[in-house]
Amino acid sequence: MGYLIGTLKSPADIQIGDTVTSEKGSSTEALPGFAPIKPMVFSGIYTVDTGDYEKCRQSLEKLALNDSAFTFHAESSTALGFGFRCGFLGLLHMEVIQERLRREFDLDIISTHPGVVYKVTQKDGTVLEIDNPVFLPDPSRIETIEEPVISAFIICMNEHIGEILRLIMDRRGEVTKTESIDVSRVMLTCTMPLNEILTDFHDYLKSATHGYASMDYEYSGYQISPIVKLEILLNSEPVDAFSTMVHRDKAVDRGRQICKALSEAIPPHMFAIPVQAALGRTVIARETIRAFRKDVTAKLYG
Repeated sequence: MGYLIGTLKSPADIQIGDTVTSEKGSSTEALPGFAPIKPMVFSGIYTVDTGDYEKCRQSLEKLALNDSAFTFHAESSTALGFGFRCGFLGLLHMEVIQERLRREFDLDIISTHPGVVYKVTQKDGTVLEIDNPVFLPDPSRIETIEEPVISAFIICMNEHIGEILRLIMDRRGEVTKTESIDVSRVMLTCTMPLNEILTDFHDYLKSATHGYASMDYEYSGYQISPIVKLEILLNSEPVDAFSTMVHRDKAVDRGRQICKALSEAIPPHMFAIPVQAALGRTVIARETIRAFRKDVTAKLYG
């Protein structure tokens, strides 16, 4: 029995699975069975009030102390200012962290569109892991892009199989197995890109089955896909925080969706502001935030 005195300056320097050994007869290998946890979903977190940046950093440090699966590092955006790029195990993990920041630490935060880790193979053979579209290399240097894939298990009623199959196909998925649980329920096993279930897949699943379906998933590897970087421009200036990586076939719909949402959220100014979605130099979607109009009859009403 005894105790150890270390020279660590921060508890974050201690990793789960670190092996302590004696000087005499010391071990040369760490204890087996421990591996670093790799986040699967990434999102940017920014404070609405820039004065809360330091408070947000301290809050994230406290959350990371008792949650080894949560990671974060500082980043900055021309539109949103200083913030943090955070990594989560999945969607539920991300929502829990964001709610804890709002409720326990009384922070008013903005979160960017969640994304996943892509493997980018360059023409010189080097492989990069990209979790932020800002760090994507020039397209002329890219050989292939791989996206993470999941195996999903969906339990539903027999009469809802048709709606679920259409939903899976719309999200670039493929059903690999179907088995009956009882006379009224069935379990569908399918493979889908992780990026396709990040935002509204669960909402559509519940809506299509009147709330009777349930889903679980597990990570199953990577596959090569035609992934492109979708940039959002405000007044012809690109905004890094709104950039995202999408499948080429989904780029136009996703660009229109983002432009429409931004045009409704951003208040009018004294001049018109174009909101554009672009792939490289090609604009694929556009909305315009109209300028204020002069009310010539305002003085007639007191």
